[in-house]
Amino acid sequence: MAEVKTIAVIGAGTMGRGIAHVAALGGYRTVLEDLLPNALRKAESEIRANLDQAVELGKVSSAEANAAFSRLVYAGSVEEAAREADLVIEAVPEEMESKIEIFTLLDKICRPDTILASNTSSLSVTEIASVTYRAKKCIGMHFFNPVHKMKLLEVVRALETDDDTLATVAEVGKRMGKDVVVIRESPGFITSRINAMIGNEAFYMLQEGIASAEDIDKALKLGLNHPMGPFELVDLVGLDTRLHILEYLQKTLGEKYRPAPLLVQYVKAGRLGRKAGRGVYEYPESKSADQAPLSSTN
Repeated sequence: MAEVKTIAVIGAGTMGRGIAHVAALGGYRTVLEDLLPNALRKAESEIRANLDQAVELGKVSSAEANAAFSRLVYAGSVEEAAREADLVIEAVPEEMESKIEIFTLLDKICRPDTILASNTSSLSVTEIASVTYRAKKCIGMHFFNPVHKMKLLEVVRALETDDDTLATVAEVGKRMGKDVVVIRESPGFITSRINAMIGNEAFYMLQEGIASAEDIDKALKLGLNHPMGPFELVDLVGLDTRLHILEYLQKTLGEKYRPAPLLVQYVKAGRLGRKAGRGVYEYPESKSADQAPLSSTN
């Protein structure tokens, strides 16, 4: 099993800064990269606030939070972030073209023994790895939003991922405080495949006027014991992200995953969820992303 001391995270969006948070808290020197200085400043502020909240809740000590924060480094280019990393975790948008572009670059600038991981929630890690000369050292690490609160990590073994890479990444996940499940690559893995089906059916029900968004959410929370309703969840994940996943699943697994027309319409209207201030529900700017939605737009 390879030794990992430094982790680079490519992309300082919602997922990237969450991954950087848990990596630093797990004891790793963590380099968070983004081309946009504002994204890095926002990430630094949010990670500090989340660590402080964890201290207030008694989940970590003040010393542990400060030590984690001190392990964080910020970089404005992929080359600067990844050159000396032992593990690089890509957290760019859920588009195959973007991920292939990043992996092509990483393969050129990283050491030959560096492990490359994708935080894809549904795409083929085998296809992403195929553009590199290190397919044995490529793997999927599917984290869940919000990363610092969600316990699960899906580790996705691609066609050529070797045992050492799998063991190393599983151990990294455990040090990050995650419960790890190992999956043989399949479209949508476990959770995205099931969640996409549930969420898509919820949109069909909303489109058909069977019930309001609030009542559909309430039914699944109280009747099926889901912690969040399907519309609360899609607003958190992002309607555009869910649409990309469904389109990929439709292409690879068949027509049962065809996106509901209402979901497509929402995305075209720019109703992308919490990050846009409006999805299935509306989110006034003064409310944080951890709070429940206020009112339905339907």
